[in-house]
Amino acid sequence: MSNWKKFTSEARIAYFSMEIGLSDDIPTYSGGLGILAGDTIKSAADLKVPMIAVTLISRKGYFRQKLGQDGSQQAFPVNWQPEAFMELLPVKTLVTIEGRDVKIQAWLFRVKSPTGGEVPVLFLDTDIPGNSGQDRHITDMLYGGDLEYRLSQEIVLGIGGARILEALGFNIRKYHMNEGHASLLTLELLERVRHPVEDTWDERASWETRQVIEQCVFTTHTPVAAGHDRFPYDMVHRMLGEMVPQPLLMELVGQNELNMTLLAMNLSGYVNGVAKKHGQVSQNLFPGFEIHAITNGIHSFTWASPYFVRLFDKYLPSWAHEPELLVRVDHIPAEEVLDAHLGAKAYLFHYIEETTGTRLDLDTLTIGFARRFATYKRGNLIFNDLQRLCSLGAGKLQLVFAGKAHPRDEPGKELIQKIFHHKEELKGRIEVVYLENYNMDVAFRLIPGVDLWLNTPVRPLEASGTSGMKAALNGVPNFSILDGWWIEGHIEGVTGWSIGPPATEIVPDFNHTAEDAGDLYDKLESIIIPMYYTDQAAWIQVMKNAIGKNAYYFNTHVMMRRYVTEAYIR
Repeated sequence: MSNWKKFTSEARIAYFSMEIGLSDDIPTYSGGLGILAGDTIKSAADLKVPMIAVTLISRKGYFRQKLGQDGSQQAFPVNWQPEAFMELLPVKTLVTIEGRDVKIQAWLFRVKSPTGGEVPVLFLDTDIPGNSGQDRHITDMLYGGDLEYRLSQEIVLGIGGARILEALGFNIRKYHMNEGHASLLTLELLERVRHPVEDTWDERASWETRQVIEQCVFTTHTPVAAGHDRFPYDMVHRMLGEMVPQPLLMELVGQNELNMTLLAMNLSGYVNGVAKKHGQVSQNLFPGFEIHAITNGIHSFTWASPYFVRLFDKYLPSWAHEPELLVRVDHIPAEEVLDAHLGAKAYLFHYIEETTGTRLDLDTLTIGFARRFATYKRGNLIFNDLQRLCSLGAGKLQLVFAGKAHPRDEPGKELIQKIFHHKEELKGRIEVVYLENYNMDVAFRLIPGVDLWLNTPVRPLEASGTSGMKAALNGVPNFSILDGWWIEGHIEGVTGWSIGPPATEIVPDFNHTAEDAGDLYDKLESIIIPMYYTDQAAWIQVMKNAIGKNAYYFNTHVMMRRYVTEAYIR
């Protein structure tokens, strides 16, 4: 007999996220948003924060990336079996989509910590006998399908998620929406607090919204327009009906369309961005709201390579539960830090040779770049001037890339092909590798195994950028545009290096490409390459500083403590 009901005995924070990345065995994530959600849940378990997470089952995953010899991307489903990892709970609920009753069931996965903490995660599923063929596929593909498919998924996540929690008997203290995909849950909460007294409509609406606002927390993750879902009202009325009166809905989400971000912001008592700069950018995007900032982090134990786990265990016992102890990294002998890094580098190079047939040189400065291939991330900036790159880097640099473009993002897919083209152009002078199907497993090998982590987004569109935090944890310095978390973590020449001018923009500025590329080349040529090859002691000190001045603070333990004190118990 399952003991899942033990989780209902205390009030919990309900953490809603369209995607959650816990492991590659459960491929219900696409990138940074999902990995952040998974790391958040792991730290909640470590810290024994009473939380329950809600997401979609995504039975076909995001997609498996296959790349042709020219870098052309093909997408294939990732079929997996939920029953191999989680238990099906005996309670179901219903939502209405286009007048049809759609049944929802929940699979339970338990995230357990060595500290004894445990966080339940509910994976919502509509693949149930009795649902129409169309409705059985709603929870198949993460970010798949058209706008109607996306709205169907968000009805299941927000409204269905709130209803399944109630049906299972959970007592929810706060609802935390990780991005706007789940914000329809606020309409469900409005339904529950309909004012029993016959006041005027304005008085009733004001009382109802205040009740919901007190229950909700919202985190916005991107200033990029594609990250803020919008649905035309005719589609919303057809698919969702009228859960709240039309005048109130339009007041909450806009006159012309349902803006999911505005819905969440208007009905949340605490709203935050994911870095100090991102908070400012979001404040500019959404004037009139009070937008706080809690900088993202990573789950340290998940992302430390085995070589650094052994090193930290030896010199900094309890570091995994108290990552602030990493500030004492200077007590670790320099040669042991270097040995740990060389172990991670050899581990990566073995994987590269095994999967691509390319043998890289362990002694050559190796730069890594891996993230979702959206054009604003400028994955090809380092190739802006091939002649300059060759003059400074031939025989001295190796480049390792990875990342997926969304299947409908044609410019992103073209960017991957351009990198493959540059790879051929540079053959024999600078070795370039592109690793296929970037996921948690590939990231775990790639990020700790390179010598320098490159990040080149258009300012100020990088909301946070947690891959750089994973690099720092493993003693890999960042070489990055001053945006997102790097504004807070950067000390020039101490924790790593900046690219381009300071981040003064609060709106995108696309005119710095030549300037940014020039600065990138200048610093590689005059500072980074000479230090790597001629001053090993200085290089190792930068590695240590990345750990002791970045990784000690930019982790989800620090982040979760801030959410608890600033958002959850206010």
